[in-house]
Amino acid sequence: MTQMVMYEEEFNQIQVVVDRLVRDANAKVVVIIDKNGQEIAAAGDLENVDTTSLASLTAGNIAATGGMAKLLKENEFATQFHEGERANIHIQLVGNRVILVVIFDTRTSLGLVRLRVKKATEELNVIFERLLNKAKDPGKDSPFAEITDEDIDNLFND
Repeated sequence: MTQMVMYEEEFNQIQVVVDRLVRDANAKVVVIIDKNGQEIAAAGDLENVDTTSLASLTAGNIAATGGMAKLLKENEFATQFHEGERANIHIQLVGNRVILVVIFDTRTSLGLVRLRVKKATEELNVIFERLLNKAKDPGKDSPFAEITDEDIDNLFND
């Protein structure tokens, strides 16, 4: 699995989506992690959640579920839901790249969470697609893109 390169502009856009999802879904916590279990962004009531452990356990869960999907000749199970007595977890695979985790309680409903996650997933797909394209051609937006090797040689040959 390739390591994801994160740029500040896209990170800020991701954080905006995560912050809005906490608010719009009335969730307790929203975390985005990569498939290696690294936290990318988080929002909500984070004091009561060990997001590092949550991230690694969720990545393991996605890997295990991916194995089950293969056994059933499915590509992937993109959505998972775990219901507890006081807390629920909605897990959504985003573009087969990252994992969106929403922790919520009785202050909201699974229907509202799913609706808001669908919208957030669409927004995140666009951001991660842009990030992927930027990583493929990192010099395109660089202020140094128009400077050639010849320009550099000429600078030092004077």
